[in-house]
Amino acid sequence: MYKLLVLYPEPADRAGFIQYYESTHLPLARKLPGLRSWRYTTEVAPQADGSAAPYFALFEAEFDDVDAFRAAMSSPEGRAVGADVPNYATGGAVVLDYSVSEGEVS
Repeated sequence: MYKLLVLYPEPADRAGFIQYYESTHLPLARKLPGLRSWRYTTEVAPQADGSAAPYFALFEAEFDDVDAFRAAMSSPEGRAVGADVPNYATGGAVVLDYSVSEGEVS
């Protein structure tokens, strides 16, 4: 499995971010070819010491493998998703992609 994780620092306008993200950006992201699943939140909990989390929101997507991810991101849909980020993420975005190793619970 291969994952994409996008971390969003605090935006200039929380309500504006959420409205645009849910009505415009997520519908674009859902069109990524090869996308297996996705999830997001705009309710990141405070850190264990009670201080604010460094991120306001996050998005996680799953693909079968790195090749599926790269194909998705280089597709017209992937380019549209990337080009849309500055339209709502006034605090920027940290984008990470990685393979996942499964473990067992003892």
